[in-house]
Amino acid sequence: MKYIVDKEYLLKHVNEEKLRIVDCRFSLADPHKGRNEYDQAHIQGAVYFDLEKDLSGPVVTHGGRHPLPDLNELIAKLERAGIDEQTTVVAYDNGESAFAARFWWLLTYLGHQKVHVLNGGYKEWTDANYPTSSDLPVFEKTEFRAEVDSSILAEMDEVKEISLGKNKNAVLIDSREEKRYVGFEEPIDVKKGHIPGAINKPWMEGLQEGSFKPIDEQKKRFSDIDSDKEVIVYCGSGVTAIPNFLALKESGFEDVKLYLGSFSDWISYEDNEIE
Repeated sequence: MKYIVDKEYLLKHVNEEKLRIVDCRFSLADPHKGRNEYDQAHIQGAVYFDLEKDLSGPVVTHGGRHPLPDLNELIAKLERAGIDEQTTVVAYDNGESAFAARFWWLLTYLGHQKVHVLNGGYKEWTDANYPTSSDLPVFEKTEFRAEVDSSILAEMDEVKEISLGKNKNAVLIDSREEKRYVGFEEPIDVKKGHIPGAINKPWMEGLQEGSFKPIDEQKKRFSDIDSDKEVIVYCGSGVTAIPNFLALKESGFEDVKLYLGSFSDWISYEDNEIE
């Protein structure tokens, strides 16, 4: 896989000077849990990035529940972690993949080429009895030169063109579980249902026991989608859609975008319809 690496790869390279490991463990139910777990133990040399403090901006009227962070602040933290354009970065969470994938997407959005997600995350690492540490690493500050790649970010207006049937050359994927997609249940957002025109590809179906399924199985998941078309993925707030983004890229889809505001942004506009 191009964007996903296994624990054996990381173990082999863990002590290399130009490698940085990023711990992205997080719990939506307990926002302090990930940081507490990191302080107790983490993969040796890993620095911690928090989903809500580092990888998201403050919630406002539009933009969803996890809007784009302040890029200057994110870049400053990357520099304090010793990350520049020559650094290979491996991000992990506890095996959910969504939090590490959020970091992966943001770094890709900033134009960084050498960033990966650890397959199986911290759980597989510790299940294999690979080394951990509670030491907090300190790195020499670097200069991170960002070249924003806006081609992987979809704006609400682009999504609306698909929902209204005006763009026939794009596919919109709702990555949430089926019961939220069809509107049977909505535990978080104030409205139920999905964006009109979206098909449902639940993100968790691309994983098996905390690891990404092989590429041939991912290709089967997306076999009903024309790989020549633009594909836009969304979820509730732009986090769990990114494992689908990753799986699509690994499956050979070239033109993939994330609607970062996702359903929580869509419903913030009163005139946007819902199915």
